[in-house]
Amino acid sequence: MKPIYKIVIILLFSAAIAGCKKSFLDRPSTSQISSDNFYQSPSDLRLATANLYGGAPWWQWQQPWLLFGDVLPGTALYSYYGDLMQLYSRTITGQNGIVSSGWTGLYNVIGQCNMVINAIQQQASASIPAVNKSQAIAEARFIRAVAYYHLVVYWGAVPIIEDNTKLVNNPLLNRNTVPDVYKFITLDLTYAAQNLPAADVAGRVTTWSAQGMLGKVYLTMSGWGQSGTRNQALLDSAKKYAGNVCKNSGLTLFPSYYDLFKTQNNDNPESLFALQWAPGVGYGYGNVLPVYYSPSATINAQKSGGWETLQITWDLYQMYTAKDSIRRKATIMLTGDYYPELDAADGGYTSTGICMKKHIIGNEKDNNSPTMTMWSSPEHNAMLRLADVYLVYAEAILGNNASTSDGDALLYFNKVRARAGVDPALMLNADTILRERRIELAFEGQYWIDLVRLSYYNPSKAINILNAQKRYTFTYDPKARVATPDTTATVTTLPATISAFTLPIPASEISTDPKLAQPAVPYY
Repeated sequence: MKPIYKIVIILLFSAAIAGCKKSFLDRPSTSQISSDNFYQSPSDLRLATANLYGGAPWWQWQQPWLLFGDVLPGTALYSYYGDLMQLYSRTITGQNGIVSSGWTGLYNVIGQCNMVINAIQQQASASIPAVNKSQAIAEARFIRAVAYYHLVVYWGAVPIIEDNTKLVNNPLLNRNTVPDVYKFITLDLTYAAQNLPAADVAGRVTTWSAQGMLGKVYLTMSGWGQSGTRNQALLDSAKKYAGNVCKNSGLTLFPSYYDLFKTQNNDNPESLFALQWAPGVGYGYGNVLPVYYSPSATINAQKSGGWETLQITWDLYQMYTAKDSIRRKATIMLTGDYYPELDAADGGYTSTGICMKKHIIGNEKDNNSPTMTMWSSPEHNAMLRLADVYLVYAEAILGNNASTSDGDALLYFNKVRARAGVDPALMLNADTILRERRIELAFEGQYWIDLVRLSYYNPSKAINILNAQKRYTFTYDPKARVATPDTTATVTTLPATISAFTLPIPASEISTDPKLAQPAVPYY
């Protein structure tokens, strides 16, 4: 695994300092950090963990996060990028650059977390209170768990790496079994839940972040190795942790779905974990989603980029009812849509086509961010939101039942719908919840994960969902307010099978470490 080991070995000798430099993410230069002069105070620990939230460690993951979550399941396409179209058409090869970037990026994050954890354990001054050390380690273990969760969901059995230094003597690793990877994730998140505070500065994770993630992980685990029904004990754990966040955190949904994704609302209380991107940091350290996927350079920083938009499929568009206009407009641009907040100084922006709106935030003036560049959007991408946890809780309550009218399930499910301005549900079933999650969390890297979770215990249904999709684009007449599917422009896709739910390990990794092609082995 050459990319992994190149990254983590470098991390043995340098601290993870490059990246965002705003708010709590202000940090010293690399030259200021060494085993001799760092980890000497609680503030040093805060600086070390701040580097795990964004910038270089996460840079290679941000595009796979979006594309895996929404292109793999048929939500969007980008016909001029071959590697992306492999995701869409289910023709992915081991040479796919997006797959390689995602794999390497997540192990990069893990390597950074390992370095911080081990440095605190081995080098931190004895004068630092134990509670500060535990909290810093908990932050790193939470972020490591998030990285491993995405690895296991997308690739299945993967190597577990806790100590970067062991790779020097033994650079060839086996993959570890899926249940053991999930066990490792839950141990990290349990530690985080027990040692993170109930509140911290905006952007830092808390015990509610960890408990929300635990609820999601247990919900996913509950279907692994099952047939038709999910493991009730794991469903109960999902219900316990997600329910605790819903009922006892004191957190509420941000009032406006439309405004939720504006940069002035970064790190609002609904955001349980978000990648902390900063402006002015340069290529390789910043948020690049607008420069790649904006429909026009006129609404980008320095009026640059906007090379090709993410096209929307008819399958996603049909999810939105007429009443669901708030979420639709915040997520998808239709021809003729007017956005006064984009290029506001010039009178706003009227869409000339159909594309993704979420993550398209406007230029440096729109965001009061003079150092914003084409390579550094200041939007903080939420990896876990409270609305997600509300829906996890509802699904955990539904569990193995065909339907539910449970009061708690309906209460939190309908809080999500009420904010969107749509009618409350009177009864929930698996299809209702899956549909709601797709709409609420579109272009937030979630829908494919939801389908993988379904494939664990009901593979035929997950496969049928993919094969029944209307995977073609459409046009929209703003005067008549009529959308028309374009069935002549379909992209040929291979029929989905259960193997479609596991990405191939990059060929370069297998050539460097042939053990990756061998059957997975236990870690515990």
